[in-house]
Amino acid sequence: MNQKKIYDYAVDENVELFVLIKSADVRLAKNGKKFIAFNFSDSSGEISAKFWDASEEDISNFKPGKIVFLKGKREVYQNNPQIKIFHMRQATDEEPANPEFFVKKAPVSKDDMEKEFNQSLFEITNPNWNRVVRFLLHEHHDAFFSFPAAKKNHHAFDGGLAYHSLSMLRLAHSIAKQYSDVINAPLLYAGAILHDLGKTIELSGPIATKYTLEGNMIGHIVLVDEEIVKACQHLKIDLESEDMILLRHMILSHHGLLEYGSPVRPHLLEAEVLHQIDELDASIQMLKGTLSHTEPGNFSERIFGMDGRNFYRPQGKIQPTEND
Repeated sequence: MNQKKIYDYAVDENVELFVLIKSADVRLAKNGKKFIAFNFSDSSGEISAKFWDASEEDISNFKPGKIVFLKGKREVYQNNPQIKIFHMRQATDEEPANPEFFVKKAPVSKDDMEKEFNQSLFEITNPNWNRVVRFLLHEHHDAFFSFPAAKKNHHAFDGGLAYHSLSMLRLAHSIAKQYSDVINAPLLYAGAILHDLGKTIELSGPIATKYTLEGNMIGHIVLVDEEIVKACQHLKIDLESEDMILLRHMILSHHGLLEYGSPVRPHLLEAEVLHQIDELDASIQMLKGTLSHTEPGNFSERIFGMDGRNFYRPQGKIQPTEND
């Protein structure tokens, strides 16, 4: 598809394009009338919009996962990009209709990511950790390499889960090399690969991403711990062994703080490193995406996942695009 994309349009420029409805939340305005809070998506990124005075027919027609033809204007509201909707309709059978064309994809192909993971598996020299990682990657293979790492904030694109895990694995290699005298590298690598694998159960997929019932009620940290337990039972690995207690601790503590969802804080050097590289990779990805849509010499939109801060894009500094 060669049509103009969302972020090809300048602020205050009228837009006419096909987009995917990534999310559509029905809300009630102050005047008592319903409106739809949309997130639209194409391969350049996502942008929000409000559809005011929505009828029941509108609510029924404009569901997540649908392709629509959108007319409007790209604007900025409270320092955040948005579309002011003039008109929208569902795409016809003769028009672009494959949602896969309207979602961002990881900048590394799935085949290349899989090869890199497979190579790193040989570096997980502890046999118990190696067997568990191999087993779970096989069990969740298709979802792991296609799901996003989040519904919105960081790595929220097709293949984002595997790409985020691979980015962390690369950081883990560098840090393990720098501190080879103190870091248990196989444990760190196993933790990097498995830490977010529960999102294959927590999330619904890359097209119209939402939280599943298990995701809302349990969360990916506990879900992946349960998967490790089931893997050990299948592989006849002793769950009470120190090996498995250490690996489970890596997963359970990787959010760092209790208020961020971890049932326990890091009590291993490798667990603290895993938490820190998780934070680093997520932050850089959020900044990379936001700055790619920011004109040089200006501040970005405020980033919810970074305490609502905005960031300056210096003049003359070339920022990589999302797909670099």
